[in-house]
Amino acid sequence: MPIKPTFLLLSLLFLSFLQVEAPAQDSPAAKITPLLKTTTSWDGQPIVYPKGQAEITGVMIEIAPGGETGWHLHPVPCFGCIMEGELDVTLKDGRVKHLKAGEALAEVVNTLHNGRNTGKTPVKLLVFYAGSVGSSLTVRKSIKK
Repeated sequence: MPIKPTFLLLSLLFLSFLQVEAPAQDSPAAKITPLLKTTTSWDGQPIVYPKGQAEITGVMIEIAPGGETGWHLHPVPCFGCIMEGELDVTLKDGRVKHLKAGEALAEVVNTLHNGRNTGKTPVKLLVFYAGSVGSSLTVRKSIKK
């Protein structure tokens, strides 16, 4: 009995989804190193995606030795990885997260924080934001000490 074209098309479509859903694997040409997998930001709060049309933004942030980001918050989830240097991230409540090259974290959301380069070389921080079209990624604030 010949295979009907509709059945063949549906079978190929199903198999293509299986291919896409398979996790990436190491191969001789590619090595995969997980950086972070989490459902919470580094302060323990759950990660919640914003409503609206999804938009991913990636930026490289450089901070000079002794420099600071200034107090700010992110209204959307974001993920950062220290490429070079050392950085202290301080929350308004005084908690500090120290990061060095190769370390990654899920940033705090809607929580004031300040990043400060504590090393003698520039910090290079790669950050990816999971926002929505038209949403702010960072909101600058000033705090009274």
